[in-house]
Amino acid sequence: MRFEIYRDAPGQWRWRLRAANGETVADSAEGYVRREDCEHGIALVRGAGEAPVVDMTLKIA
Repeated sequence: MRFEIYRDAPGQWRWRLRAANGETVADSAEGYVRREDCEHGIALVRGAGEAPVVDMTLKIA
């Protein structure tokens, strides 16, 4: 997998995560004015690898 940083039509920075087969598996869902902020978003996603998985179907609303 790889992260790609690119500019959208209005010129804002965005990222997407692509699988080995070329499919996009995640994206920034928002544009960033500064490239540094976009890179920070990538770092947050990378760091989330240790986040627990919570099965919300077992939670009582």
